[in-house]
Amino acid sequence: MKQLNLRNFIALFALMLSIIATPVWAISMDDAKSQGLIGERSNGYIGVVTSTPSAGLRSLVDNINNKRREAYTKRAAKAGVERSVFEIRMGQRLQQRTPAGQYIQLQNGNWQKK
Repeated sequence: MKQLNLRNFIALFALMLSIIATPVWAISMDDAKSQGLIGERSNGYIGVVTSTPSAGLRSLVDNINNKRREAYTKRAAKAGVERSVFEIRMGQRLQQRTPAGQYIQLQNGNWQKK
């Protein structure tokens, strides 16, 4: 019985540690942009600049893009335009607002430091 309790304690401790530690290891969008890992694409979404992205970085990009897609869908419907039109407009605005030193994706697909 003691062994079972010890196993449960270790499993619970490991779970709590992973929950608490995850935000420390997670990277923010601003940090990832500043480090040149991600950049603004011309279609209104974030893209991965680095050739060897971590799973955490891919997850960050997917989460941001999913939230943007939801927002673009709502805002495009409200404006009475196709989402694809709204995405292109937002892509242009976001790239214009990108600070110097961060990456933007050109129409040909290449990444350029602004």
